[in-house]
Amino acid sequence: MTSDAAPSTPAAADPEPVASSLGAAPRGAAERSARHDERAALHDALRLVAVALTDAGLPFALVGGYAAWARGASEPSHDVDFAILEEDVARAQEAITAAGLELHDPPENWLFKAYHQGALVDVLFRMVGEPVTRELLASTDEIEVLAVRMPVLDATAIVSAKLRVLGEHACDFSRLLGIVRAVREQLDWPRVRDEVGANPYARAFLYLADELGIADRDGSGERVAAGGDVGAQA
Repeated sequence: MTSDAAPSTPAAADPEPVASSLGAAPRGAAERSARHDERAALHDALRLVAVALTDAGLPFALVGGYAAWARGASEPSHDVDFAILEEDVARAQEAITAAGLELHDPPENWLFKAYHQGALVDVLFRMVGEPVTRELLASTDEIEVLAVRMPVLDATAIVSAKLRVLGEHACDFSRLLGIVRAVREQLDWPRVRDEVGANPYARAFLYLADELGIADRDGSGERVAAGGDVGAQA
């Protein structure tokens, strides 16, 4: 066998993956731009509703994932939640409509929805099956969120509400663990345990939080780490 024959050159196959990778970059940039636009619309919606409710003189609070974010948790990506009194629904709808958002009344009888450039704001007048009360709206701190000062629900109330809605069809602990890790120093742990004690899914979460060394087990203000590396590091 001789070696005179020209070696085969597989280079002809190279342009296809190169072209594919070149084509992927614009798509990735477009996706990033779309995500940025969605986030910007959520931020604008949050500011618009907060300012509208403030200017209308209505008691309200930022609640849910964005309230947790204002207190140190990671930012959510789906919607913004505010709480108001049921007696103020009509005035809130008028104020939010005047701010340029589009209102929708869903079948559920505990909230209404407002949209700004596709971004969703849920305005709740019942939370975890109970009417929003003045006492709940008083459990807030004035915090600057996206350059607008607004009442933000306290961390204990945020976590308590999220734990009480856990159930067979809504039992994802992953994001909830991140929220609780972020705000654990702000929590009244005995109050959390008392308020969620009737919910077995919430109790299961608290057991996990104990095992991971996240929770304050004894009410002393000190987190008690269980054995194991993860708990010891928490």
